[in-house]
Amino acid sequence: MTPLFALEQQVAIAAVRRACTLTTTVFNKLVAGETTIKDDKSPVTVADYSAQAVINTILSCAFPFDPIVGEEDSADLRDNTTLRARVWGLGKRWPADSLLEAIDRGGYPGGRTGRMWTLDPIDGTKGFLRGGQYAVCLALLVDAHVELGVIGCPNLPVTVATPATGSSNSSLPPLPSPPPQSSSSSSSSSAAAAAAAALPATTTTPHKPEQEQETGALFVAVRGQGAYQLPLSLPDFPPLPNPQMTTMQLQERWQQRRSRLYMPPNITLPGLSFLESVEKGHAALDTNERVAARLGVRAPPVRMDSQAKYAALVRGDAGGGVYLRLPVPDANYQEKIWDHAPGSLLVQEAGGIISDLKGRPLDFGLGRTLGENFGVVAARKEIHAQVIEAIQDVLSRDQTIRNKLLAVANKDFCKGSISRCPTDHITQSAPRKIEEI
Repeated sequence: MTPLFALEQQVAIAAVRRACTLTTTVFNKLVAGETTIKDDKSPVTVADYSAQAVINTILSCAFPFDPIVGEEDSADLRDNTTLRARVWGLGKRWPADSLLEAIDRGGYPGGRTGRMWTLDPIDGTKGFLRGGQYAVCLALLVDAHVELGVIGCPNLPVTVATPATGSSNSSLPPLPSPPPQSSSSSSSSSAAAAAAAALPATTTTPHKPEQEQETGALFVAVRGQGAYQLPLSLPDFPPLPNPQMTTMQLQERWQQRRSRLYMPPNITLPGLSFLESVEKGHAALDTNERVAARLGVRAPPVRMDSQAKYAALVRGDAGGGVYLRLPVPDANYQEKIWDHAPGSLLVQEAGGIISDLKGRPLDFGLGRTLGENFGVVAARKEIHAQVIEAIQDVLSRDQTIRNKLLAVANKDFCKGSISRCPTDHITQSAPRKIEEI
């Protein structure tokens, strides 16, 4: 019996792997003028646009009726002739207009019902630009529930930490074989293969730094079927054609190289490490420090860009830990669904819980953002509630102090002792005061 979402899993893996190879190629040849800045001050590169065009094309050919919620659109690209020419140069088999249309297929507004894909072609663009961690992230949602998640991490070492249960595959369901050739599945598979053939050629040679450590890992989760890791260096698995190996040979090779993922068990709170964002503008790192102190965590935080943090969390890197994303105070930023959809399922299928700061499940049915959720916390089931309790205690204490400082500032403002608005004054002084208390 073919597992649920077998074809979707095959297509998603193939699309993400193709995009990962493309982004690695672009990085090695990146030149000035191939980066622009979006309205939210985040950078976007030729690789973002190219990866989104590649994945959108494969998805649209394989599943023509599935909408896509993607991060990028072609508006800036249409106005930037240098960037547009470079993106088009990566896929000259496409007419320029078709390439822009492929990018814009990611403009679906999201919603509560039906099938849809979420796509972040390069999550962690700043990490990508500095040669650090970034991820290509794809997820399938059905009625606002994440059913399939695939995260490609081209710069993450494959064996930096052995998965918590070793490399045994005995508890994994078998890799999905190509579905029976009904008219619908046959046409979808053929369309996906045809789309891939029209894209720029790729190779599967892994990047090996000075110590010959293999880098490039792929993380896959399917609801009810577990989570596993594969090296990005494996040959293409159907539906992409690979004439050098039979389907059976490919399946056996993939089966041997994939590792079941479980979040490390029996973690004590002092032994935790927090997985955090690199950029201070993305998270309240000072608050994270107080939460760590409240829990008695002694290990320094592990900071990296992108959803590679989810991958490191479920794999047990640095001995296991907590993914903690506390919004910057007074920020109006709302988390985007493509930033957390595949990572959330990866955590759940690896034995963890993911929620917002109040312990509420993430709601992917409100459009393109997690509008009703504030912050993100992911941890193993046994400790998640304790982490939430510590966060609430720290935030409550911080708010009490801010209220007291605001009352004093209002009084001083009325007396003329300070010239700034009391709220602005508190924003500047509260973190220092909290540390002093």
